[in-house]
Amino acid sequence: MDTSDSGTGTESQTPAEDPGTPPRRGRRRWAMDTRPLRVPAYRRLWSSTIVTAVGSQLTAVAVPKQIYDITGSSAWVGAASLAGLLPLIVFALWGGAVADAMDRRKLLLITNSGIAVTSVLFWLQAVTGLESVTALMVLLAVQQAFWGLNAPARNASIARLVPQEQLAAANALGSTVMQTGQVVGPLLAGVLIPVIGLPELYLIDALALCVTVWAVYRLPSLPPLAAGGTRRAGVREIAAGFRYIAAHKVLLLSFLADIVAMVLGMPRALFPQLASETYAPYGEGLALGLLFAAIPIGAVVGGLFSGTFSRARRHGWMVIGAVVVWGAAITGFGLSGSLGLAVAFLALAGIADMVSMVFRGAILLSAATDEMRGRMQGVFTVVVAGGPRLADVLHGTAGSAFGARTAVAGGGILVVVVMLTLALTVPALRRYRV
Repeated sequence: MDTSDSGTGTESQTPAEDPGTPPRRGRRRWAMDTRPLRVPAYRRLWSSTIVTAVGSQLTAVAVPKQIYDITGSSAWVGAASLAGLLPLIVFALWGGAVADAMDRRKLLLITNSGIAVTSVLFWLQAVTGLESVTALMVLLAVQQAFWGLNAPARNASIARLVPQEQLAAANALGSTVMQTGQVVGPLLAGVLIPVIGLPELYLIDALALCVTVWAVYRLPSLPPLAAGGTRRAGVREIAAGFRYIAAHKVLLLSFLADIVAMVLGMPRALFPQLASETYAPYGEGLALGLLFAAIPIGAVVGGLFSGTFSRARRHGWMVIGAVVVWGAAITGFGLSGSLGLAVAFLALAGIADMVSMVFRGAILLSAATDEMRGRMQGVFTVVVAGGPRLADVLHGTAGSAFGARTAVAGGGILVVVVMLTLALTVPALRRYRV
């Protein structure tokens, strides 16, 4: 691996690649690379994600639905979203430091158990008819805090479970499951709410999380590899993580690539306006549903055919190319007057987003030492959670000022220009390979 500006090193506890694995031929080269599933520990972690990816989306639908049923106000729904964002940001940053200081398996057991208990409390407040928005917002804040602690440890553990050359494939497997959950979960919730009611959605999520806790329990111990005794997980350690990012340009650029793509080029805040104005002849409800579903569906398709790219070694160029394609596809979407063409461009953007996620994740795991991976994943969680929300504000404002289609197309063009400028002026990312 090219280790310039990467801070990587050889580590123990990483399974060796099976030299007897034959090269894939024919159609198998196009399909998802499933080699990481041959590692039992990773297979357990991934299998648990299948269950929780759908279950978590049931709660994600149930909470805003219940708040709207109680208040009749979309403003309260938006306030609840913000109530969950701050704990997620704070505890993701702290959780990254914790994940670098203690056994990650133990941290996963604690946090998954906490999320499961929170889901049970969601069920109890619903089944007892409490109808308290305050209680819902507090529970949501607690749940997001546990999730912020959980995500860095979960993602950082992958590099200890699979060989380095399979990190991209492992990220593709995990990302595909999560994107599938974002499509299937809300659809399933829409079908189940009239049949079994809101309380049972929370209960299903709680039961699914029990499966996750059992899968994590069966993982091997994942203590810190670095010697030096017990380490703290405080503000100083969090600050050290940011200094580490600043000192390693390939890591910094991987974060900037996601910020550029999401903040400048995620137009979801304008979907309602576009469905109402540009695509109203197709049916506003149909148009809105297709616009929201197109990017996740494209991402799932990209994941299913990730064998076409997951073995690439030039990870930096893959990120740059994916972000540029994302920006070009968003520009095409903004210029589209046809709903079919618009959905096709958004689906293409979803495929590009999957490629970007896969290789940005692989870079974070391979270019950082194990003692820093938790903190890198904590920052990654904050960027992924915060970028689209900043985009909502930016695109909503630009759409009101210049029109929805102009704002979307302009954002896509900016993504392409800014990403190419970064790639040309700072060579660390385009030089990075494994």
